[in-house]
Amino acid sequence: MKKFKEKWNISSNYQLVIILIVFAITGSLSLYVSTPILEALSIDREILSIWLFWPLKILIIFPIYQILILIIGTIFGQFKFFWKFEKKFLKRIGFKNLNDK
Repeated sequence: MKKFKEKWNISSNYQLVIILIVFAITGSLSLYVSTPILEALSIDREILSIWLFWPLKILIIFPIYQILILIIGTIFGQFKFFWKFEKKFLKRIGFKNLNDK
């Protein structure tokens, strides 16, 4: 726990617990939300090859997760932390034009 607090620059155990709860809720919710989206797009595991279905599901889950983590983080009062987290993550995958504000 101490390493997380140092790495994420947070001071309280309470904030750490809230952040971990947000990660857990967001991961579960993004999987839950992706199912109806896949159905709406007629992407079905029984119709498509497993080699095509799972990459498509991951591609759909990725933006859903990015949006949900900000929404859930805001609900739990941690928008500032998760916005900073998202900008850092997006810069790593190639979005270099994000401001540090």
